[in-house]
Amino acid sequence: MIDNDMIMVETQPACDAVIIWMHGLGADGSDFPPTIPYLRLPKELAVRFLFPNAPEQAVTINGGMVMRSWYDILSMNIGREISETQLQTSVTDISAIVTHQIESGIAPERILLVGFSQGGAVAYETGLSYPANLGGIAAMSTYLPRPIQKINNVAALSMPLLSLHGEYDDVVPLALGESAVMQLKQKGYQPDWQTFKMAHEVSVESLEVLGRWIAKRLMP
Repeated sequence: MIDNDMIMVETQPACDAVIIWMHGLGADGSDFPPTIPYLRLPKELAVRFLFPNAPEQAVTINGGMVMRSWYDILSMNIGREISETQLQTSVTDISAIVTHQIESGIAPERILLVGFSQGGAVAYETGLSYPANLGGIAAMSTYLPRPIQKINNVAALSMPLLSLHGEYDDVVPLALGESAVMQLKQKGYQPDWQTFKMAHEVSVESLEVLGRWIAKRLMP
């Protein structure tokens, strides 16, 4: 279960759009609020950023050490071996946040999911399987946590998808990001795939690309 101490940052007093941003393995919700200025979003855009914390649980590949993780990773083999039960729990939790925002008056198409690394995997799975069509998914330095055939992908094929990856990523190899994009295209989605001269990280350039994508989704 996600902690209640989710970080919220609002760019205007009355927000009409929401971005739910999931952190990577071993990090927490405080990881990405400092990056907001680098998005260079239009000042008139009224966005509520939500940064949830993954639960603290043992991670097999890290010797069973307890840390914040959206799901256990059992093996780092290409394709990853994960706890699908824990993945589904995280998807359910993030979906509940989405539902709460919709119930509070935010239109589904004005809700974006953003995630880095393991958080990006959860963003993919949540956005593709959520019963209402959301505004888009931005997946950073990540992969599909399960083959797309195993995902209940009910999202419209027109859903905007942005996939960003570092060419020198030694944690989530570029090939895993490419595989996700290929699977999405085979299903009929049209992800925007962009790579950067970076490792397993975010760069100013990648954040500016993300910011332009967000503005295009949310500006009138």
